[in-house]
This record gives sequence, C-alpha cells and structure tokens, in this order.
Amino acid sequence: MRAEDLRDIPLFAGLTDAQLDELIDGSSEVAIELGSDLFHEGEPADFWWVLVDGVIALHRKIGREDTVMGKMDVPGRWAGGFRAWDEHGVYLASGRGLAEGRVLRVPTDVLRERIDVWFPLAGHLIRGVYGTARAIESTARQRESLITLGTLAAGLAHEINNPAAAATRSVSALDTACVTLLSALRRLAEGDVTAVQFGALDELRLELASGTAAPDPVDLADDENTISDWLGDHGVTQDWLIAPPLAAAGAGVEWCERAADVLGDALEPGLEWVASTLSAATLIGEVKESTRRITELVAAVRSYSQMDRGSIQTIDVTEGIESTLVMLGHKLRGGVEVIREYGADVPRIDAFAGELNQVWTNLIDNAVDAMDGAGTLRIMTRIDGDRIVVEFTDTGRGMPTEVAARAFEPFYTTKDVGKGTGLGLDIAQRIVAEHHGGTITITSQPGQTTLQVRLPRQPSPAG
Repeated sequence: MRAEDLRDIPLFAGLTDAQLDELIDGSSEVAIELGSDLFHEGEPADFWWVLVDGVIALHRKIGREDTVMGKMDVPGRWAGGFRAWDEHGVYLASGRGLAEGRVLRVPTDVLRERIDVWFPLAGHLIRGVYGTARAIESTARQRESLITLGTLAAGLAHEINNPAAAATRSVSALDTACVTLLSALRRLAEGDVTAVQFGALDELRLELASGTAAPDPVDLADDENTISDWLGDHGVTQDWLIAPPLAAAGAGVEWCERAADVLGDALEPGLEWVASTLSAATLIGEVKESTRRITELVAAVRSYSQMDRGSIQTIDVTEGIESTLVMLGHKLRGGVEVIREYGADVPRIDAFAGELNQVWTNLIDNAVDAMDGAGTLRIMTRIDGDRIVVEFTDTGRGMPTEVAARAFEPFYTTKDVGKGTGLGLDIAQRIVAEHHGGTITITSQPGQTTLQVRLPRQPSPAG
C-alpha cells in the first residue's frame, strides 16, 4: 500500500505523504475476502482497521442471535483500535467481509505513537472522551434496558394475573363442589334410592349437562328465585346451594317436578348431587379457559422474544404485531381501540423477527402515549411492489413540524424521564434501515399521526 492509496480518504485529510508513509510502514495491508472474518467481538482491540475499499459487515451476538449492527462501506470508516487508549478495550463487534477489498491494519501502539507525535492534544482529548463516553453509555444503556424490561414485565404480570387468579378461585370452588358431591352421593347410597331411580336421575342430569345458551343475568336471577321458592315449598333446606347451578344449567320448575317424581323422599340429596356435578363441570371449564389463556400468553411471549429462533427467519409480520399487542395489552385496555386492517395478500418475509418486534413495541407505545391512553390505533399491512408496508396511525395530538423533523435523531425524545420503552426512534430506524434495508417515515397532523414502515421481502446484504 502506498500514500496515494490513502490521500483521498477524508479521514487522513491534512496528513502529508511523509506522514502517510510513516503510518503505512508500521502497518499492514489486509485483503477483504467475502464471508471471512477480520476481527472478532470480545477479543482485544489490538488493531485499528481502516477501510480502503470493499465492504465489511459489523455483527455481534445478542442472546442467541447473531445481529448485524451496521457496515463499513465508505473508504475511511474504521473499527477497533481502542487499546491505543484503553488497556481493556475489546472489539465491540465482529467484522466480516461483504465485498472484496482491502483494509489498512494499524497496530494500536503505532496508532498511539503517531497520534501523540502529530496531535498530542488530540491524544489527551481522545483518552478523556473515550473514558467518559464509555461510562455514560454503559450507565444509560443499562438504565434503558431495566426500564424496558420493567415495563414489559409489569405488563406481562398484569396479563397473566387475571387468568391465574381466575384459575385459583375456580380450583378452590371446585374443591368445595367435589366435597358436596361426595357427601350427597353418600346420603343417596345410605337411603333407599334404587339403581333404577339413580339411572333416571342421571338421565335428567344429562339433559342439563348438554348445555344451553347463557341466559340474561336478570332472567337468571329470576329463575334462581323461582327454583329456590319451589325447593322451599318441597322441604329442601339447601336451596341457596342448589338453585344457582340448576338455574344456570337451564332447569325450571317442570324439570324439578320430574326430579321429585323420580327421587321421592331422597329429593334433597339427589338435587344436591345434580347441582354439585353441574358446578364441578362449570368450574372445570373455567380452569381450562384460564390455563388456555396463560398458555396463549406464554406463546405470545415466546413469539415476541423469538427465544427459540435463529437470527434471521422467514416470518409473518402480522404474528409479530399481534404478539406485541399482547405484551402491551395492559396499556391498551384503558381506552385504546385497536383497528386491524391486515392485508390478506401480504407475504412472509425474511427478517430479524426479534428486532422487528422491538420496533413494533416502540411504535405502539409511542402511539398510546401520544393519545394519552385513549383513542384509536389503526394498524394496517399491505403489499406495495416488492415491499410490504406496515402503518401505525393514532388519533393523538400529533407532532409539531420541528419534532417530526428531529424524531429520528439519536437521544432525541419529548418524553419525561422514566417514560417510554428505552428504544428511541433512531434505534428503530437503524433496525429497519441498516438491518433490513427498509425505511420509516412520519406524517403528522392533529388527530392523525402515521408512522409507515416499508420492508423488503428479502433483507439487505448487511442484514
């Protein structure tokens, strides 16, 4: 490599040919080969890699996923070299060749020496800035992650609490119903009820167990009172226990009269047995429904986090949006109406599913905040040529022009401290643009703000 190879790179503007020769003499030229790694995340950053030509993808492990963080595709972009000023500096990502070319690999001791000789003040500033930025970034990211995790964990706990509490109540009531059932059955066995009578009673029970449409609550209360009065007239003392399940199952006075004809003197234990079996069946149904809901929530969390998938998958965007809505369900029930307009012809796409779910989380959370927790959120998906379009439209107060213009700037936010997901629109844009080759745009006016995400069916080369 010669000085003229570096002369036109903006990074080296101001250096003389003699200085460039000094830098080259202590360094080496490394060829970029397609698919080959040049450096690895977590290893000591003992070299400063400066792109001369070609393309390098920067990727790192996040959980189980190998996630592309960006790419070096313009001459002069660089990576590593941190050990020139930090003895503990490591590569923050791995570098993999995407297009053939070459890099200048500068040892960190050479980099430090040249900086100290050519720009001594700059060397001191770099050391200070690097240390300060590293501490601030570490603290900020940790705080943001905790806020995001806390928000989602609170939402999930809220979602699971209702079916879990319902299952607990139903199981407790089921225990009581089973005790009553066994007690009534013992009283029937101790009496003079024959097998024929019990068989006829069971036939009557099956008529009710076949099920009817749920009655109106007012009509149900009237039916309970009617049956309770009938039971009292026939000497049944446990009318408060027997009447509700019989009424809920659709029994009436006519059914009770037929049961009385079958049971004779064993009317009370017989009806108590029927009522307890009906209660047990209802409670078992409630437990099934509650546990089914919990299972669905766990499946939604698995889908949202993509904990069981690799880095890039062929996915259904709608499924990711729906799992995100489940995760944020506690924020939506306060008065947000969600209108879904999913295109039936929208194809599955190749994408980083977990990252897109983070984007959906941010956009939905922003929309809810913009509406102060009450309004209409319209989610639409459609196909447009070789891309799919996802739009989130809210009826909130809208964004002023100056806010919309800066919405994608790093660290820019209009939210108070502690609010939001910790995932700014700048990061959402990086995920969509750099990792998927897509775009995010904003159109806003009072009462209607739309964030549109356009994604290709295939990821970009960097994604």
